[in-house]
Amino acid sequence: MLGTDFPTGSPFWIDLGSPDTGAAVSFYGAVFGWEFESAGPEAGGYGFFRKDGATVAGLGPLTEAGARPAWITYFRTADIEATVREVGAAGGRVRCGPQPVGEGRMAQCTDPQGAHFAVLESAAGLERVSDNDALVWDELYVADPHAAVRFYEALFGWRSEEMKDPDMSYEVLSYRSEDDRQDTSFGGATALQDPRQAACWVPYFAVMDVNAAVAAARSTGGRVLLPATDVPDGGRVAWLADPAGAVFAVLKPNPHQA
Repeated sequence: MLGTDFPTGSPFWIDLGSPDTGAAVSFYGAVFGWEFESAGPEAGGYGFFRKDGATVAGLGPLTEAGARPAWITYFRTADIEATVREVGAAGGRVRCGPQPVGEGRMAQCTDPQGAHFAVLESAAGLERVSDNDALVWDELYVADPHAAVRFYEALFGWRSEEMKDPDMSYEVLSYRSEDDRQDTSFGGATALQDPRQAACWVPYFAVMDVNAAVAAARSTGGRVLLPATDVPDGGRVAWLADPAGAVFAVLKPNPHQA
C-alpha cells in the first residue's frame, strides 16, 4: 500500500476539480469527515481537505475550458522538465505547465488513451495515506491496459505484475524501491468494461464501514455506481459519484492487506 516516503513515480498528491466547491466540502465532510482549509485569497478558491489535522487531498474550482468534475492524481517527479518531455515523446499530451504551485512545480497531462493525470515536483505531498478516510489505492481504466502500463513504466520506472482472472486481466502497479522485499504496490490497471466510458484514474479511499460511506453519499446527493461488494483478497468496495459527477471508490481492505 501507499506510504508517505513518496519515492519518484509514486502517487504524491490528489485533488478534486469541482464546479461547486462549497457543495463538495459538504459532501466529502459527510462521507469522510473531512474539513476544508482555504489556501488563501491568492489561491483562486483552492484549498485542502484535512482529516484529524492531516492533509488528505486538495480541492479547487474547475479552471480548464471544457473540464469535467474529476479527481486527479499527481505522481512525484524529481525533474518535471524531463518528465513532460517524456510524456510527449511517449505519445501523451501536456495540457498545462510546468507551472509554479506552492513551493514546487506541476503539469497537467493526458496519457495516450485519454486518462488525465498530473506530475508534481515538490518536497511536500499528502500527509495521510493508507489510513481511514485517506487515499489507499489508485486504478487506471483504459481500452488497452498493457499499452498504458508500458507508457507509465517508461515515464516513472514502475513495475507491473499481471493477475490472471477468468473474467478480466488486471495489472498490479508498484513503484521501484531499493528494497525488493518491500511491498510498494499502489494501484492497478484494467480494461474499461464499457467502450463508451472515458479512460480515467479512479482513487480509492479507505473507510471503516463501506455501507455507512455509501449511505452518507446517498443522503448528501451522491450516486452509487457500484453497490458495496466483497472482492476476494481485496476487501469490501463500492464505487460512488459525488453530486457533481466526480467518480471515486471506497474500500475497507482485508485485514491482511491493511
